[in-house]
Amino acid sequence: MLTPERVQAYIESGLQCHEVRVVGDGEHFEAFIVSEAFRGKNRVQRHQLVYAALGERMRAEIHALSMRTLTPEEAAGG
Repeated sequence: MLTPERVQAYIESGLQCHEVRVVGDGEHFEAFIVSEAFRGKNRVQRHQLVYAALGERMRAEIHALSMRTLTPEEAAGG
């Protein structure tokens, strides 16, 4: 069974992040991701960056992933 820690490691290996937190039950996951890469991008573009980092795992291993994607400034409340 896929663990939240494994999903977090997949995201961190494919996307430079300031912070990543993932929770889930082995099939459905929720991720909180803070990255400079999100600067100037809309929500769909941010999610596409995360999907690209996960690659084929998104189709093969992860059945559902909800995300909150923020820049460092957004995460700091600025």
